[in-house]
Amino acid sequence: MRAWRGFIEGSQRLMEVLNRELQSLHGISLADYRILVMLSESPDGSVRMSELADGILSSRSRLTHQIRRMESEDLVSRSTCVEDGRGVLAFITPFGRQKLAEAAPTHVRGVRSYLIDQLDDNELAAVASVFEKVDAALDARPTV
Repeated sequence: MRAWRGFIEGSQRLMEVLNRELQSLHGISLADYRILVMLSESPDGSVRMSELADGILSSRSRLTHQIRRMESEDLVSRSTCVEDGRGVLAFITPFGRQKLAEAAPTHVRGVRSYLIDQLDDNELAAVASVFEKVDAALDARPTV
């Protein structure tokens, strides 16, 4: 119970603090940041909306709403997928790249300060191992 409660409380508080720092200093949410990172890591700066939803663990409808808002802020744009004409691609804009470049040091500093620097090498390795096992178990579960 101690491990479970520690995980729930610690991870939620960590995400809240990281989100608050990004919003107050850069005007973007942690969810926006995650999308910008995923788009920026793509060779052409685009990802299919369905893959983006899976990558950030969001429902497609929630992602569509978020992308629409980010589009209005000129962080991303959307277009029809040329390959099949049915899918929709999200693209990071030049302004989105600039906003990501400005926000990344804040995010990295927060993760380092509130998580990485609090753990020694063995603890970091244990955290990585634990969540690799959790991810593997979740991947192996039967779909509902």
